[in-house]
Amino acid sequence: MLLRHTPTEIKDRSALTINPAKTCQPIGAMYAALGIHGCLPHSHGSQGCCAYHRSALTRHYKEPVSAATSSFTEGASVFGGGANLQTAIENIFTVYEPDVIAVHTTCLSETIGDDLPQMTDKAIKAGKVPAGKHVIYANTPSYVGSHVTGFSNMVKGMAKGFAVATGKKNGRVNIIPGWVEPSDMEEVKRLAALMGLDIILFPDTSGVLNGALTGEYKMFPKGGTPIADLVAAGDAIGTLALGEWCSADAARWLDTQCKVPCTVLDMPFGLKATDRFIDTLRKVGGVSVPESVAFERGQLVDLISDMHQYFYGRKVALVGDPDQVIALTEFLVSIDMLPMHIVTGTPGSKFEKRIDEITAEAGYKANVKAGGDMFLLHQWIKNEPVDLIIGNTYCKYIARDEDIPFLRFGFPILDRVGHQYFPTVGYKGGLHMLTRILDLILTRTDRDETEEKFELVY
Repeated sequence: MLLRHTPTEIKDRSALTINPAKTCQPIGAMYAALGIHGCLPHSHGSQGCCAYHRSALTRHYKEPVSAATSSFTEGASVFGGGANLQTAIENIFTVYEPDVIAVHTTCLSETIGDDLPQMTDKAIKAGKVPAGKHVIYANTPSYVGSHVTGFSNMVKGMAKGFAVATGKKNGRVNIIPGWVEPSDMEEVKRLAALMGLDIILFPDTSGVLNGALTGEYKMFPKGGTPIADLVAAGDAIGTLALGEWCSADAARWLDTQCKVPCTVLDMPFGLKATDRFIDTLRKVGGVSVPESVAFERGQLVDLISDMHQYFYGRKVALVGDPDQVIALTEFLVSIDMLPMHIVTGTPGSKFEKRIDEITAEAGYKANVKAGGDMFLLHQWIKNEPVDLIIGNTYCKYIARDEDIPFLRFGFPILDRVGHQYFPTVGYKGGLHMLTRILDLILTRTDRDETEEKFELVY
């Protein structure tokens, strides 16, 4: 109801965010940590922060998310949480027996100035970390960046905490998938297997946040990247980082420190990005692309060709994480749709430059804003209506008020399921995405078409 009062007049806002297009760093760090087998994420801050982060992930994935907290009280808030963390590490290994504790900070612990490397080292020297167990960490204050940068910081923490270069290459290829769904991580592994490649995917939340109901309780699911693989990442023959914002920092660290050459690619959404991903895998792994993968590509091309008339010229508004939105924008432009209004909550001028490059190739300029919010997106839509909105659950209020078809995509999706189980990456993921878009477009056509033009088959 309140969104119906969004004004059409756009004014510059530097100190006010309305309906943010992001959430905080610790959520991203927690999600990344869940992609390590036998890992318990640990929130170094207050209980309320940890409860919110767990709740956000649980509501999106419809799976229980376990995490521990340093449980700051007034004393820790003033004098620091070092003692809390020392006690927490000892208790967690004793009671829950994880293989890894992945510590991330919050606003409170960062504002105090808690030193995670020093605190972790103290716990190890005090014998609070059992032999064969590990503690990794990442700094993730909520007042800078977004859940995307929090994810990136924790993934870099994985590389720094585990990867070892022995000087002898193991013939494996690292793939850092970025913040995608567990289903997407499964699809990346499937494509690599079809090409006969031995990969190390980290993090890997497949089997953790899209697992099966077996009737048997396990504290730590079977999924997740094994510690041995994370160690072996330092001897890989190459790293593919899927996304500049989520994955590049860890890949470049491995390149610099372990001499593992890295290539930073877009997330493989759609035809062009997936082509680049498959071709890079082929080159790095020294393999050929099998007919089965070429056939999947052909299916996607066939669908685009068959249904192009329904995509052509349709205007789209997009909001989401930068790596996802960049790849999705290229995909939509490649099928002659027109992403007109594009927002990410994560700051960074590189995002705006990249979007401008993609749309310029199609002969137009979109409205684009990094560090923007959904209030601005709504204003743009009011001034120039679109045929489709793509974004997270919070966009549904804009879609309802403006009577525009809405495709749920990104994080968080709180009111639907399926994103955990059906991929968006790869050729199969492209088919899935396009069929969802077509369903929305044709359903709206069915609703609005005149009686004499309404047909059983378009």
